[in-house]
Amino acid sequence: MIAIGVVLLISLSLFVFASVSFISKYSSVAVLRLLPVGRKPSILFGNALHLRGEADVVLQLVFGWMQRHNHEGILCLWFSPTYPMVLIYKPELAELLLNSSKHTTKSVDYDLLHPWLGTGLLTSKGEKWRSRRKLITPTFHFSILNDFIQVCEEQTAILISHLQEKVNKGAFDIMPYIALLTLDIICVTSMGPSANAQEKSNSPYVQAVVKLSELLEMRSRSPWFWPDAIFNLCPPGREFNNCLKILHGFTDKVIDEQIAERAAKKLSNRGKKNEDDDQSELASKRRLAFLDALLEAYENGEISREGVREEVDTFMFEGHDTTSAGITWALYLLGRHPVIQQRVYEEVESFFERRSDVLTVDDLKEFRFLECVLKESQRLFPSVPFFSRSTSEDCQLGGYFIPKGTTVGVSTFALHRNPEVWPAPLDFNPDRFLPGNIQGRHPFAFLPFSAGPRNCIGQRLAFLEEKLVLAHVLRHFEIQSTQAVDDIQLCVEFVLRSKEGVFVTLVHRQKGKGA
Repeated sequence: MIAIGVVLLISLSLFVFASVSFISKYSSVAVLRLLPVGRKPSILFGNALHLRGEADVVLQLVFGWMQRHNHEGILCLWFSPTYPMVLIYKPELAELLLNSSKHTTKSVDYDLLHPWLGTGLLTSKGEKWRSRRKLITPTFHFSILNDFIQVCEEQTAILISHLQEKVNKGAFDIMPYIALLTLDIICVTSMGPSANAQEKSNSPYVQAVVKLSELLEMRSRSPWFWPDAIFNLCPPGREFNNCLKILHGFTDKVIDEQIAERAAKKLSNRGKKNEDDDQSELASKRRLAFLDALLEAYENGEISREGVREEVDTFMFEGHDTTSAGITWALYLLGRHPVIQQRVYEEVESFFERRSDVLTVDDLKEFRFLECVLKESQRLFPSVPFFSRSTSEDCQLGGYFIPKGTTVGVSTFALHRNPEVWPAPLDFNPDRFLPGNIQGRHPFAFLPFSAGPRNCIGQRLAFLEEKLVLAHVLRHFEIQSTQAVDDIQLCVEFVLRSKEGVFVTLVHRQKGKGA
């Protein structure tokens, strides 16, 4: 009888706890029902039934809802009766959220990345995030980025050789070529050895990267797959875990090799070193600046072995697809606007006629109009079309009360196309970013790399890479595209993609002639 009584008491306690939690949760989100909505949420399903379907259909639907409320710049989506997500797309609101030193915790959506990335710089919070940020920031200093220019040029030369085979062969999807290029670049800059993705696109590692990204996107818009217990038992979950083994195995192998190599060097350096050894070691360290910084911290007890892998995997994840999308969309838009392409080509040719043997970050500042093109491309097609935070305390956004723990997402896609911020927002006009035209523009009107304390730590490296790749491609080829913008089915995955691909035609560049 006592045992039965204990069980009943525990059951009653759990029931009361669950009831209180539900009431508390319901009360905290009830105030969000005052926010603008696209479609009235149902009592049982919220907007979940409205949001079912392919990613491109969902994007157009939600973007249409947001356009109705451009002036307010805020909208609430209900993925369930108790899971609302607030979307903001007005500079003033984005500034309130992103510039806050309090709302720095990523939303629960990022939990899906934990199996791959652990709690690295992208997904960590609190003191762990602050210490990792402080540790990694020096690896992106301009003096170190100078050494990465060589990596970009080496890998871009391989891309050019593959694109030569597509000249005068009609339209083709260029995004896979750029994706393999950026995978090789980020692999070398983060770990040292290349994945040889451009030469071995069918390798298990390359295929695992591609498949893992697809499975993550699918899971992110399939709530029934959010619980790990369910996902791991289903075929997509098993395939996901198989891909993880390949990626983590590759990263672990590189890290272990570098740890062993560093230990061997320390042992050998106990003896007298000559100048040649010093120069060789310096060159190696520069090429492995990111991983070396982590391994030095590991040796000093500042980060665990698992932490090293977390940050390498995070760097790979953040620096691959995002940069690939940025380059691809810029090439597409230049192919649609030959006059603008010619202006960029003339700037690039003028630069290379007087280029030094060894390029530096400062040299690439001369690509002023190319920089405007890249920014305008990111405005129209932001690589990361959405990112979100979890509010750490009650706050006000746009005159609405937002309770603690609410997921608030910044839609850069809607922000960058908001006609109240950008006149003629669908026009491709790089002159928007000329120095004389940016005066008076709200600093949070353009957020390709987020902003505030949790802005993208690798944005300078990404921009450097995009400039170099575009410059070299334009030197070799005239780019054309007959694929109309209206024919592109945009999908919001982890990056902004075209469902059917981004198609261009290449023609050999004839020096001195217009594009």
